[in-house]
Amino acid sequence: MAIPRLIVCFVIYTSLGLIPSSLGVILRTMDKIVWANEFEPIELTCLIESISTNNPRIEWKKIKNGVPSYVYFQNRIAGDLDQRAQLREPANILIFNATRSDTAEYRCEVAAIEDQRDFDEILISLAVRVKPVVPRCSVPEAVTVGTSTELRCLENEGFPAPLYRWFHNNEELAQDPKNTPKPVNTSYSINPDTGGLKIRIVKKEDAGEYYCQAKNDAGYAQCPSQMMEVYDVDILGIFLKSFGGVVVFFALAGTICHSLKRGCFSNKGHNENYNWPAQNEGVAYGDADEGHFRHKSSFII
Repeated sequence: MAIPRLIVCFVIYTSLGLIPSSLGVILRTMDKIVWANEFEPIELTCLIESISTNNPRIEWKKIKNGVPSYVYFQNRIAGDLDQRAQLREPANILIFNATRSDTAEYRCEVAAIEDQRDFDEILISLAVRVKPVVPRCSVPEAVTVGTSTELRCLENEGFPAPLYRWFHNNEELAQDPKNTPKPVNTSYSINPDTGGLKIRIVKKEDAGEYYCQAKNDAGYAQCPSQMMEVYDVDILGIFLKSFGGVVVFFALAGTICHSLKRGCFSNKGHNENYNWPAQNEGVAYGDADEGHFRHKSSFII
């Protein structure tokens, strides 16, 4: 009677997927989420905890944007990892120099035809960190005391996206101006995500060299320092420039007026140089005052 019970238990375990390790292949991994630095080696682990088949079929697939492709098939490295990886016992895959294009999901599949549970798979996510390149920095050459200005910093290559820091005269500016150990202009603000440095009210002590640093877990890069000069407001200079502009305007206006034929302010009549046509004999012309009738001798009877 014990044998039928054993058979019943085996059927129940099989239907529920609860097969003892000695009857099926079981996989596990050291890390399901793996981070690696670009151009450095990384190993994806696919450990076979239990198997009875002597020569199981091992395959690795890379899944990028939902599309799978082989990277280990028929006992050799293939696809994107060709010449850049090798299979290590029992089923690990070692990438010699990871690149940013290797960021994807990888699936290890093992088929063991002699085992009761003849197939198992495990999914691993690989993310390759990329060191930032030299960021592009924009620093104004000169600003005026009391005005506002913004310094910009941008980097597009780093992964994960870098955070930004600003330095003034080789000293880092605190993210919160109130936490700086030295007395500085506290009217600035830094956005570590976008790289913007805004100074709301520029002061003389803001003059100097500035540079930006972009940093993530893979490393950092910084742009060359740039000089920003700060000038006082020159009220006398502004007045003299404005007054000079007015003088030049009137001088040009006067020159143009005097260059005209009659001049801009001439009061002479328009008929001064008008020549009346000569009168022919036997023709009587009226007076200039044409609006009045006057008797002539020719009308006397």
